[in-house]
Amino acid sequence: MAESIPQSHMDLFQKKAFAFLAVRLENGGIQVNPVWCDHDGTHVVINSAQGRAKDKAMRANPAVTLCISDPDDPYRYLEVRGKVVEISTEGADAHIDAMAKKYMGADKYPYHKPEEVRVIYRIAPERARAFPA
Repeated sequence: MAESIPQSHMDLFQKKAFAFLAVRLENGGIQVNPVWCDHDGTHVVINSAQGRAKDKAMRANPAVTLCISDPDDPYRYLEVRGKVVEISTEGADAHIDAMAKKYMGADKYPYHKPEEVRVIYRIAPERARAFPA
């Protein structure tokens, strides 16, 4: 069942707040990485490159957890458990550039490699917990 992000914590998507993304690897282990995140009104949106461990993991098992900590108050955070419901390369280069603008103040993502294929992942929240509530 889908769940909305509490309005009290939607501001985290406007800040330079890193999301810590947890995915289950093929060998059963768990990988956690800081990622830039966005919200499209329904989904949490992240961006990565095709072929990376988190890309492979989300394709194999769409269940993920994110924890987004407020950079102004680390005791205020949002936990989102959900499923990757869409994986697309369409608009992914423009999205990573927009994320670079938000997080780095750069007009273009500076670490893009010519052979790299950027990917957008849309995560539908199934459980969202805000702290403090």
